[in-house]
Amino acid sequence: MTPQELKNACLALTGAREEFPFDDTNSVFKVTGKIFAISRLGGDPLRVSLKCEPELAVQLRATYPAITPGYHLNKRHWNTVVLDGSVPDPLVLDMIEDSYDLVVAALPKREREKLHWKALSREE
Repeated sequence: MTPQELKNACLALTGAREEFPFDDTNSVFKVTGKIFAISRLGGDPLRVSLKCEPELAVQLRATYPAITPGYHLNKRHWNTVVLDGSVPDPLVLDMIEDSYDLVVAALPKREREKLHWKALSREE
């Protein structure tokens, strides 16, 4: 996955925005002001930090050496993924979407409705 593909995947999610609250080099992807992905897109190797269900986070770390506890983040809820090709791109895309979904699920229903969040229909 290239930096542009990573950025495109994050920004393809409804309501997602790229911001630079920390510095000029770290892209922070947010939905309604809440972070779901962080990446230094110019980094070598390319990495992305994503929210993850704690149990799944542990399983992914045990399966893929390129997935480690979130760098400078709550290690129970965040993973950092080195995008060196050892983690399949479809899995990375799923992890991005899961991270987004975890953030959106915690939003008030009114905010979820504004986003036309696909999981909303499963809630009712």
